[in-house]
Amino acid sequence: MSENKFRIMEPVKGNESRVKEKTSGTSIFSGLEKKMKLESYFEEGFPVQYLPKVLFVVLLSLIYISNTHYAEKTTRKIDKIQTEVEDLRADYTTLKADIMYASKQSEVARRVKELGLKESLNPPFKVVVDGSEY
Repeated sequence: MSENKFRIMEPVKGNESRVKEKTSGTSIFSGLEKKMKLESYFEEGFPVQYLPKVLFVVLLSLIYISNTHYAEKTTRKIDKIQTEVEDLRADYTTLKADIMYASKQSEVARRVKELGLKESLNPPFKVVVDGSEY
């Protein structure tokens, strides 16, 4: 865990005061801050000239983040729908097999036997009707 830091205002030559940080060691961010010299940018105030560019970068970042969230949500939805399609396909296959089994001639004969119907032993014959009779 990092240690607590505090700042002490120390006067420097002239009437200006500078912020001096007291730390037990150096961190990555303090070294980066020293290299970039961020204090010099804000000594005279906030640089308004860079505001449109900064806002544009922030807007692009927000669009990028929202696009990532949308893509993740869409991926989750696709996975859910694919699972549902696989379940429905399995149900369809099972029902189709059941219907094929139930429509076999031997199964139909067994079921209608309870109703008192018998399977015909004579083959079917074709009825021919003359055109004059019709």
